[in-house]
Amino acid sequence: MATRYSRGFDIDAASRHLRKVDKPLAAWMRRIGPLPEPTDWRKTFDPVNALARAILYQQLHGKAAATITGRVEVAAGSRRLNADSLGRVNDADLRACGVSGNKLLALRDLAEREMACEIPGVRHMATMDEDAIIKALVPVRGIGRWTVEMMLMFKLGRPDVLPIDDFGIRKGHQILDGLEEMPSPKETLARGEAWGPYRTWASLYLWKISDFGKGPIPRSQSTKK
Repeated sequence: MATRYSRGFDIDAASRHLRKVDKPLAAWMRRIGPLPEPTDWRKTFDPVNALARAILYQQLHGKAAATITGRVEVAAGSRRLNADSLGRVNDADLRACGVSGNKLLALRDLAEREMACEIPGVRHMATMDEDAIIKALVPVRGIGRWTVEMMLMFKLGRPDVLPIDDFGIRKGHQILDGLEEMPSPKETLARGEAWGPYRTWASLYLWKISDFGKGPIPRSQSTKK
């Protein structure tokens, strides 16, 4: 019988595991305090819509990306961006919304692949492991491994994802271990072996550690709700 993957995982079990296997990380977890469960784990999720938005948001600040995305939604007549809705907007109108030439090509490629049934839906993804999902989605123009890893972590709630090419993740690793130089992706991958099967939860703490720079956060901050 095929394995089925649920969306989300037990964050309390994840925290207990990380505190048990990694004392330096456990110390940071105490200082930072408990993290909330990502809310998107419980929300309806359309992979094509999510990928279209990921394309639109690439290399833009949040406000600018949101403005352009809002214009595209109006032009498409839908908040759901997929082959059907994007097909109602011609290239010139998408460019008028602020969509760059490369992003336009990426959106068209995504739509074509959806129509060709090359983009797995949520139900299909529930039968696929992380590597299979990455392999299925990275052929889409403009979609790289990091984008799919963010989907796996924040939309699908997969528990064991470690995005080793992410700057913040490696910066968090550097601070965690007091390293003089930024670790390589390979070194961060090796460092994270003990965190499995909850490397996603460890990653969320690494981002927090990275945000706080070179030293632990003040205790007054760690107690804020």
